Amino acid sequence: MASHKILVIDDSNVIRNMVRDMLPKGNFEVLEAKDGVQGLNLIRQERPNLIMLDFLLPRLSGWEVYQQIQTQQDLQAIPLVLMSGRKEEVTEKLQEPFEFFEFVQKPFDQKELIDAIKAAMAKAKRRPIGVVTAPPAAAPVETAAPAGDIQALTEKVAKMQAEIDGLKKQLAQILAFIRQKLK
Repeated sequence: MASHKILVIDDSNVIRNMVRDMLPKGNFEVLEAKDGVQGLNLIRQERPNLIMLDFLLPRLSGWEVYQQIQTQQDLQAIPLVLMSGRKEEVTEKLQEPFEFFEFVQKPFDQKELIDAIKAAMAKAKRRPIGVVTAPPAAAPVETAAPAGDIQALTEKVAKMQAEIDGLKKQLAQILAFIRQKLK
């Protein structure tokens, strides 16, 4: 029986499987969520011992999941590892040094994953109990954006999604190559 529940919230099946494969066998029950809504529901239902959270997720972003966690004292105590392929996306919302969670840059290897988990657990133990901290608010959003701004943002999102898809494809190719070499 697994002694620890680890929840991996990532829209990439490759990353979820990679985390599962990198963890020591028999010690962990790996729960998976492919979007922020599913992840938040599993956090509340399963009370995992560790959360690995991708910052860019469909339906509810990793940032929004993080904000929800920070508003609930019982969820704050769960060690958290934020994951992203681009650290600047995280530091844009959360300033370094990361005091109560750990960050790991994708793609990561087994040592980086284990080190991040250990660091997240140590940071969670140092967190003051009973202090509900509201995360810093995101930059204010204009309520009535001109149509041109909306179109420009839509194009930016499409471009970023294409970049993400390309990075996911590259990561899958790298993993396939590594697995082939390990055989």
